Formats: sequence, C-alpha cells, structure tokens
Amino acid sequence: MSRAAPALALALLLAACGRGAPDVTPSASPSVMTHETPSTQRRTVAVTIDSGGKRHGFRAEVAETAAQQAQGLMFRTDLQPDDAMLFAPYPAGGGAPQVADFWMKNTPLSLDIVFIRADHSIAAIAPSTTPLSEAKVSSGEPVAAVLELVGGRAAALGIGVGDRVSW
Repeated sequence: MSRAAPALALALLLAACGRGAPDVTPSASPSVMTHETPSTQRRTVAVTIDSGGKRHGFRAEVAETAAQQAQGLMFRTDLQPDDAMLFAPYPAGGGAPQVADFWMKNTPLSLDIVFIRADHSIAAIAPSTTPLSEAKVSSGEPVAAVLELVGGRAAALGIGVGDRVSW
C-alpha cells in the first residue's frame, strides 16, 4: 500500500462523517506534540494563564478552522506537560460565543478541557477527561475559546474558574 493510502482513507472517513478533511497550515515552529502527525502541523502561539499571582505558560497549537477543530488532538500520544491546543476563535470562523460540547473519541490521552469566556476568564474546566470516551463534555455556558491541556495539569498548577487566559 502506498504512503498516501492511509491519509486518503482518513480523509474519506472524515468526509463520510461530515467533518471534512483536515485543513493543513504549516507551523512556523513545529511543536513536539506534532511529532506523530507532521502533515497536520498548525501555527503555534504562546498561551499564558494568570492564576493566584502566578503565570503559567504553554505552547499551543491553534485550531482555527472547523476541520482543525473537529480533529483536535485526536490520535496524539506524545504531548509534553506544557503543550496545548487552543480552539480560537470558537466557534471556528468567529461569531457570538456558544456552548461548547467536546468528546474524547480517538483521543488516547487524558486532557483538561478549559472553557474560556469572551473576556478571557475561565468559565469551566473539565479535568482529566476519560481517554477515547464518546461522552459529551460541555462548557455549560457560551464560550469564545477552548484550551486543551495535558490531563491533570490545571489541578497541578492550581488553575481554576475565573483565572485569566491570554494569547
């Protein structure tokens, strides 16, 4: 089988599911977390969370388009403690904030899902989500962005609701 066959099969599967093929935007500075999926590298940004007088920094891959947001961190197995994915704007393409519903399908690592209001304050955190689960993880209120961190990172750093996020 050719090297392109698995990528074509994935694109066809995603299209059949109504998600479309992933939109590819090369990253100016590849992150360690893209090691297993170099064909889906995206731009990265620095994200800072101000919490209890401390600043916590992350390298976030940006999921801007609907296809990138549908893919998220699926299939990743090599996230480092300060790697993240930022879904901004949410929803893709902008518009008014809306309730965000995520799941862990095809995501083998536990994640903390941080839901961010339009004013950049944290609305909710879904801590240490269950890998590969299809259960809905909801923001509970309209949000303008979502940040995914390695599972358990938010609690380990003392990050909580009301903290401020910047990028």
